[in-house]
Amino acid sequence: MQRLFAVTRSRGAGWDASRPMEGQRGWRQHADFMNALHEGRFVLLGGPLEGTPDVLLIVKANDPDEIWRRLSDDPWSGDLLSVAQIIPWKLRLGSLE
Repeated sequence: MQRLFAVTRSRGAGWDASRPMEGQRGWRQHADFMNALHEGRFVLLGGPLEGTPDVLLIVKANDPDEIWRRLSDDPWSGDLLSVAQIIPWKLRLGSLE
């Protein structure tokens, strides 16, 4: 059964701090990959956490293993971004519809 997870990803050693996110190596491939996950309703919400090296994703998945597996296909996985945390999340206020 699918449920919601809050996923944080952190910048890796390959991140060039002198460049904006859109200027990082492989930006277009990463953006296309993430857009496809969003269109497929796997990643429901996502974006950088301002003032930190982290990104927050709200993901709908069966379990953390599915999240690890799917995000490992991201061209930025490993060198530019790594999964820092996966936490089950229960939406109590508002709606994702």
